[in-house]
Amino acid sequence: MRRKTFRGLFAVLSLSTGVAATTPASAQTVEQFYRGKTITVLVGTSPGGINDITARFAAKHFSRFIPGNPTISVQFTPGGGGLVTANRIYNASEADGLTLAKLERATPQLAIQGYPQAKFDPMKLNWLGSMSSYGGDAYLMLLNPDTPINSVDDIRQGRAHKITLGANNAASSNLIFGIIAKEALNLNVNVVRGYTGAAPMFLAMQRKEIDGQFVGISSVKTGQREMWERRAFKVPVLFGRTSRHPDFPNVPTGRELINDPTLLSLIDFAEIPFFMSLPFVAPPGVPADRVKALQEAFMAMCRDKDVLEEATKLGIEMSPIDAAEILRLVGRMAATPKEMIARYNALGAEKGK
Repeated sequence: MRRKTFRGLFAVLSLSTGVAATTPASAQTVEQFYRGKTITVLVGTSPGGINDITARFAAKHFSRFIPGNPTISVQFTPGGGGLVTANRIYNASEADGLTLAKLERATPQLAIQGYPQAKFDPMKLNWLGSMSSYGGDAYLMLLNPDTPINSVDDIRQGRAHKITLGANNAASSNLIFGIIAKEALNLNVNVVRGYTGAAPMFLAMQRKEIDGQFVGISSVKTGQREMWERRAFKVPVLFGRTSRHPDFPNVPTGRELINDPTLLSLIDFAEIPFFMSLPFVAPPGVPADRVKALQEAFMAMCRDKDVLEEATKLGIEMSPIDAAEILRLVGRMAATPKEMIARYNALGAEKGK
């Protein structure tokens, strides 16, 4: 009888020990998980542009808002207009909350467009939020100051002047809006693909390889501060807004130059990504408590007084939106009629000459 009692007690103790051994891992708090760890933020462009600058800015500040205060590093994974990074974060990253990504704003739209290279579902990504809703920004056709262009009328088809704009590839806004300028606005524009971000294109502008590029005000302020302060450029038209920008009261929006409702719908679809301009994501499958902590930490960082003051000094346009708003915008993209997406895809397939 005694043996049975000891056996039973040993079994209970063994079971209790086993439970105790597994409990810390399964009941680990977010703070316990992140303490002493390193989070890697993937960036889908080359160094030097707004994606790089904002990712490093976030890496500098994000840690103090995350429970456990992990170290944060930035890794560049350019390629496919951001698709390499989006596919990697969706399919290949460990779903533990230690790998995040700063996506290009137009990359999620590629999956909705049906690009075969887009191996991810933007509705299933764990969005943290976006630093900017583009409230104070604008997407400029920015030209070298010595370009003989003084207004958008100077580059209408049939005029003597023709300009060459640099562009990335499939997911890039600069490519899409370069083609929209050519095809929808009927401007005398040549679009040259193959660059890997705004910084290489600014160098190409300095070398006179191209006349200009489409680029956001925040990108100019952060990456080309001297150029911005000297206003050493020309701007004939801008996008990403429903009204003119106060810094450029005489520059029309693309919407102003179009009367065709179908083309206006096309521009509307093209401009949606601007309203989630600087998005950060975690992979699908990250534990819900970590996702929630990361989302709350991201928004806390974006609203912090000291962070906002530094962002202003750097020229980063901070008008944050949360994960729910990003999902709403992605849903709005997804609700676009198929025929409109097909027309948009046809623009993206147009080869610059």
